Amino acid sequence: MYEELEKTLDTYVRPLLRTHGGDMQVVDFTDGVVKFKLHGHCAGCPAADFTTENLIQTELMAHLPEVKRAVLIQEVSQSLLDEARSILKQRHGG
Repeated sequence: MYEELEKTLDTYVRPLLRTHGGDMQVVDFTDGVVKFKLHGHCAGCPAADFTTENLIQTELMAHLPEVKRAVLIQEVSQSLLDEARSILKQRHGG
């Protein structure tokens, strides 16, 4: 099933994400729920929720009846956290 999922993403989803300088990574697929992360310019994009619902989930459900839902896992990268800490230390004399 994982191979079918990746093939569907490679065919219908990733090409569109790549036109925006982005990509995605499947983190988990359990009980019909695909959990994934967005990468590149798509990570942290204000339209990420729209992309999840109207592109990723729609395409997966249309081509794989086993998929019931797609869930975006949003995280802040370690480099961004480090940069924020550095700025806060400079501002607060730490």
